[in-house]
Amino acid sequence: MKNSKLGNDVSLGSSRSFDYQDYRDVQRPMTVLVRDQQAGEYNPPHTHRHGQLLYAISGVMRAETPQGLWILPPRRALWVPPGIVHDQVMLGPVQMRSVYIEPQPAAGVGNSCRVLEVSGMLRELILALADQPIEYVQEGRNEHIVALILSELEASRTLPLQIPWPTDRRLLEVCNTILSNPKHPRSIEFWADQVGASSRTLIRLFIKETGLTFRHWVQQVRLVSAIDRLEKRQAVGAIACDLGYTSQSAFSAMFRRVMGESPREYLLRE
Repeated sequence: MKNSKLGNDVSLGSSRSFDYQDYRDVQRPMTVLVRDQQAGEYNPPHTHRHGQLLYAISGVMRAETPQGLWILPPRRALWVPPGIVHDQVMLGPVQMRSVYIEPQPAAGVGNSCRVLEVSGMLRELILALADQPIEYVQEGRNEHIVALILSELEASRTLPLQIPWPTDRRLLEVCNTILSNPKHPRSIEFWADQVGASSRTLIRLFIKETGLTFRHWVQQVRLVSAIDRLEKRQAVGAIACDLGYTSQSAFSAMFRRVMGESPREYLLRE
């Protein structure tokens, strides 16, 4: 294990590190990387041999995997199975607490990327393990913490918050523009003119490359943006207006249809 990036403690077993490489071969079923990053910092595409729970106790990240884009405020985390390429960009100052899980126990969490709801209990368990050294004592309390984290992850609610991302250059132009301003997505005919394709071609490409129709893809972008704003405690009426809904009730109906609860119920539930 490298010593250049370890914490100030002399003993390896009592040290922390900000470098994932120092966690790769540690003989523990689970470890937690503690790292604070500034707004705009970018972690380029990479993979881990571990399963990773990409989680921040404060701040918002955006991650990309081959399956799409994911916006991650503190009440959500992205499960990334071993070997999946992913990146991260910090949308503000972020206090990251990434959980790395050995492949065998990671299999119980799942073999595909998904957004998990982080309960208050799961958050506290992650923080408790983050307080331990890299090579923590496995018996006793820590053994129970690891087991509880795995149990909580396996029981965590999956949120339908993936934004499928295309590779076709024409769709990329459309999707990047809509992502930056979901209030005015324009019509499929408008975008066809902008990128030099027929509307029929764009309709076909959206389904082929994202698995969603154009309308449902826009709805997904709006939903993800709405939850980000809700967790920043913005007013529901203002969110509905900013995202282009004709009324607060229309926005709330969409939210309830997809999430199974109203925007206010979502905020109140821990």
